[in-house]
Amino acid sequence: MNINEVKDLMTQFDQSSLKEFSFKTADSELSFSKNDRPVMQPQVQNQAVLPTQEVFEKVSHVETNSNQEIKTDSESIQEEISGEIIESPLVGVAYLAAGPDKPNFVSVGDTVKKGQTLVIIEAMKVMNEVPAPMDGVVTEILVSNEEVIEFGQGLVRIK
Repeated sequence: MNINEVKDLMTQFDQSSLKEFSFKTADSELSFSKNDRPVMQPQVQNQAVLPTQEVFEKVSHVETNSNQEIKTDSESIQEEISGEIIESPLVGVAYLAAGPDKPNFVSVGDTVKKGQTLVIIEAMKVMNEVPAPMDGVVTEILVSNEEVIEFGQGLVRIK
């Protein structure tokens, strides 16, 4: 691949809506990205340097105290997180309401019946309703309105 071909690819990539592009041949590899992550981490100067043993003692002390708190918190978190996650059956855009001026299909704390619409997923200009697979109470909504979602991504948690 010559430099003119690379420049042409860069121009086309820059003008496209793609976020990332990779091209690989037997003897070369090329990748472009428009993501906002930095290529190099900035170096921090003028930091105080502690002896290794002192740092280890401080970290050990912090870990000992925080482990006790985490055990009690994790038990309460498990209680809050229980329930079945309803997953997306397809890739698309999630809508929590039938329209911009309409109320959401469900909210946290709502009681739902089996078959009730939880979310609508738009895929290829077709609106697909995602029904509740069981009766229950909505404990968590895992997506936001008009969010692009993947197959198998959690949408709603029902207990």
